[in-house]
Amino acid sequence: MQLSLVIPAYNEEARIAATLEHVLAYLDAREYVSEVVIVNDGSADATGDVVRRYVGHAPTVVRYIEHPENRGKGHAVRAGMLEYARGAYRVFFDADGSTPIEEVDKLWPCFESGADIVIGSRSIPGADVEVRQSRARESMGKVFNALLRLFRLTRFRDTQCGFKGFTARACETVFPRQTVMRFSFDAELLYIAEKRGLRIAEVPVRWLNSPLSRVHPITDATRMFWDMVLIRLRALTGAYR
Repeated sequence: MQLSLVIPAYNEEARIAATLEHVLAYLDAREYVSEVVIVNDGSADATGDVVRRYVGHAPTVVRYIEHPENRGKGHAVRAGMLEYARGAYRVFFDADGSTPIEEVDKLWPCFESGADIVIGSRSIPGADVEVRQSRARESMGKVFNALLRLFRLTRFRDTQCGFKGFTARACETVFPRQTVMRFSFDAELLYIAEKRGLRIAEVPVRWLNSPLSRVHPITDATRMFWDMVLIRLRALTGAYR
């Protein structure tokens, strides 16, 4: 199994089918063996019914895991990447397909050059943001990233793009140390990876904002700020060793 594509899903009834159709058409045409792992994070809608229709698909294997209650995107990603994925390389991927699956092609040269983790970025030269976020969402992201760098938690300008690839070894190093289970988990993962000496590469990606995004510019911004403070405190107490 070369590639595991892990998709966290919460109340994605309206858009998960279109994403899976696109993903499976792409992966079915590749020469390598792959699987798609969908982790349903306690959805209250018919997400599970939609996804179950794809279980048994071939040649790409589709696996479905259902959590009984919502525990956060970070928790669903952790479970998929660490507990259920079987690939030598594992990519987590947003259910809305904001970063098209074709961008996976950009990861392989980085892995072949020795990267342990490859992250998609919307903020470096070469990125193609075709559909932008709202002004409030963009401002929130920029402020959050500036604070991350002020707190010396990251050197990257886009920690929140939902398109990141890991080797199996990197997953086993980083995810057991993860403590943040909601939107700030990406920043924590990258901080842990750098502290553990893993090699991280950054690639520009094509990206199309989904108008159905559930990130709230006020409540989630507050939660992300406190997550950042907790990451810094945990780092100071040696929690990530």
